[in-house]
Amino acid sequence: MQETMLLGLEGIKKTILHGGTGDIPKLRTGAKVTFHFRTQLCDDDRTVIDDSKVVGTPMEVVIGNMFKLDIWETLLSSMRTGEVAEFWCDIIHTGVYPLVAKSMRRIAEGKDPVDWQIHTCGMANMFAYHTLGYDDLDELMKEPRPLYFVLELIRVQQPSEYNRETWAMSDEERLKAVPILHGQGNKVVQTRTVPRGYAKEKAWEVPWLKLEKMANTLTLNYCQCLMRMEEYYEIIEHTSDIINQHPGTAKAFFLRGKAHMEVWNEAEARQDFSRVLDLDPGMKKAVKKELALLNVRMEEKNQEDRNKYKGMF
Repeated sequence: MQETMLLGLEGIKKTILHGGTGDIPKLRTGAKVTFHFRTQLCDDDRTVIDDSKVVGTPMEVVIGNMFKLDIWETLLSSMRTGEVAEFWCDIIHTGVYPLVAKSMRRIAEGKDPVDWQIHTCGMANMFAYHTLGYDDLDELMKEPRPLYFVLELIRVQQPSEYNRETWAMSDEERLKAVPILHGQGNKVVQTRTVPRGYAKEKAWEVPWLKLEKMANTLTLNYCQCLMRMEEYYEIIEHTSDIINQHPGTAKAFFLRGKAHMEVWNEAEARQDFSRVLDLDPGMKKAVKKELALLNVRMEEKNQEDRNKYKGMF
């Protein structure tokens, strides 16, 4: 057993429990790190808070992908493959752990890690609900403590060594993937066939649904970028594709309405904004703002037309 300090970082102590092999891997941006972790309190019993081995699935982190507990990237960068090490981390590094653990536990339970959230930051969510849903995490949030992280580094895969899903891509890579994913999603919906590598016993189960949802989400994000680029007709085309498949997608109607407004399609814009209100009353404020802008712009255009044609007849 060898104890060392991670140089240059305050509030961290490392104890190697089992030595690894080879050189310390370089954790480049985009590299995927697979590891087991155990989180323990700094009490006499070393009370276990979370343990990935109990769940039965190791943790995966993509370097540079804004994982909320970024201290883990630092800890892992000091380890060799196969190494098991214990890290004592002071409060300055552990304050956000309860929020991260909440999401990890929900994933382990087969639940959406974010569907519990209001559209605010994690800290605001806690105050909105007064609880994270787990007593031990609530206690840890109220009274932050130093923690022990026992990490076992299983493998490091560089970006070229694995097929990256969209969550592991950079913003630029996601934008490039949009047309491909959107086309795959359309094909899946139309044919009810899952692309090779996604096959299951029933084609309507999770894989094609996830692919379709992913493609549509990326496309809508892409349309927001196109809005800044003033590519309004392309937005209308993409959002119309989604609406044809999923007529209940309020965001698609909203973006298409904005695009119609920009190209002076008043009737179509009003129709889309009206549909948004039917589908999602919570967007009333946003729709009201766009309709007010539409009214102003149409009045300006009508006045311009009146001035242009004044005296012609």
